[in-house]
Order: sequence, then structure tokens, then C-alpha cells
Amino acid sequence: MPSMKVAHVRQQGVGLVIAPLDPDFGYKTPQDQREIVNEIQLRSRAAGLAGTVVPVWDGGGGRMSLIAPQPWPPFFHSLDLRSVWANVNREISW
Repeated sequence: MPSMKVAHVRQQGVGLVIAPLDPDFGYKTPQDQREIVNEIQLRSRAAGLAGTVVPVWDGGGGRMSLIAPQPWPPFFHSLDLRSVWANVNREISW
């Protein structure tokens, strides 16, 4: 049974499901990335987590890479992976 830890947060009244992923996520094709994010979105909703899934991963060189809709990239650029992991508060399974 797959599972993953996520940070379910509210920022400016909006729910976000921040999903720390392995660094190899950054090397996947855009279509594969979308499929993975869609699966996490589906599973997080089934677990009762409201919000947009934002995948984050180690982009190398000490920087965090992410895929976030507007207007969220500036908020996420103020974070690093350590702060994301410090806010992990849920686990989703399927």
C-alpha cells in the first residue's frame, strides 16, 4: 500500500497540500509529472485534505524546485525543504 507524507497548510485562507518528492521527479517528463501530481491530488482529496497539491523536490545546489500555480511561487521561494519537512503533518495512503 503506497503512502506519502505531506504538509497540509492554509496560506492566506487557501489550502495547500505540499508534497515532498524524490529528486528524480525533476527529471520526469512534464506529462509524467502531471500524472503524478494528479494522482496525489486525487488521493489527498480522498483522504479529506482540501487544497491544491504542490510538489516540491531537491533541485540540486541546495535549492528547492516546485510546481505551483500563480500566485504561489513567491511564497514557496521563501521556503526550503527543511521547512517543508518541519511542517509535514499528514500521511496519505492508497
